[in-house]
Amino acid sequence: MPRITFGIISLNGLPFLEYNLRALYSFAHQIIVVEGAVETARGLARPDGHSQDGTYEFLQRFRAEDDPDKKLVLISAADAGYADGFWPEKDEMSQAYATRARGDWLWQVDGDEFYRAEDMQAVCDLLDAQPDITAASFPYREFWGAFDCRVRGWWHDFEHPAFHRLFRWRPGYTYATHRPPTVRDEQGRDLRTVNWLGPAEMKARGVWLYHYSYVLPKQAEQKVGYYSHVTWTEQFRENARWLEYKYYGLKDPLFISELGRWKWQWLERYSGPHPQAIQQMQADLASGALAEPQRRRDDLERLLRSPLYGLGRLAARAALFLTWHGRRAVKPFTRRLRALLGGD
Repeated sequence: MPRITFGIISLNGLPFLEYNLRALYSFAHQIIVVEGAVETARGLARPDGHSQDGTYEFLQRFRAEDDPDKKLVLISAADAGYADGFWPEKDEMSQAYATRARGDWLWQVDGDEFYRAEDMQAVCDLLDAQPDITAASFPYREFWGAFDCRVRGWWHDFEHPAFHRLFRWRPGYTYATHRPPTVRDEQGRDLRTVNWLGPAEMKARGVWLYHYSYVLPKQAEQKVGYYSHVTWTEQFRENARWLEYKYYGLKDPLFISELGRWKWQWLERYSGPHPQAIQQMQADLASGALAEPQRRRDDLERLLRSPLYGLGRLAARAALFLTWHGRRAVKPFTRRLRALLGGD
């Protein structure tokens, strides 16, 4: 097995984090979880900077009781020297696990991101066979409101069709930025410019990242609480209205995301496979072994069954395809025209 360090940053990560740790464990040389809140997420944390839902205490128990090979490393802001218990930003959180990585590969994972076990094994086999790979990015499926409801559209299919997650790791390498995830070698080169496996190749191999970021109300509410206060973007400022109007109200469902009024995003039923850990989580929710509030189902079901909504999705997909590719086709001529007119 390749020596992989999994790096996770987590705030209020339960219940997904527990299932994720167990799914990653057999593939891991090391798992580093950086826990706690950044400054802009103070309202989602305890006064000491730790999670409000017991994530920090769960990780301590996991390390004491369920970590026979001592793979789990737990880092808090106080451990990293931030006396008030809060991280400055997510760059520092990601750098905290990167500087402590002891594997030959660094694999960034959000607490609610999962992979099928057979896909992880395929990636491990690939890394073992081709150790000159420097980075890999994954196509993804993002779930919204329920485990069988997937969000599609402008962001997921065109603007941001992949997550950069896996990087070669060696002495002298540095984790440069969290957005986008960027690792540089000792020469300062972005590893995605060296020997990168892009999402198209991963898709051809059948390897997907499964992102359950909006399945539970807790997750949607926490994202609103965080993104409404960040300073690096303006596009999430209406998140509080989005939560009531779209996540709970399903209004304007062809523009369902929080990214803006004219960003085509819609919901589709998903009937494909889920990672084994998520299957277990679904079973635990159904049996009552896991008690976690879920979003109501009836309104989602009516929307997904609506023939009118189905026609709307087809029209939105066609409009988005023509707009996106038309703009890309015209762009070289636009640049040439600007050059002829003396512009930049």
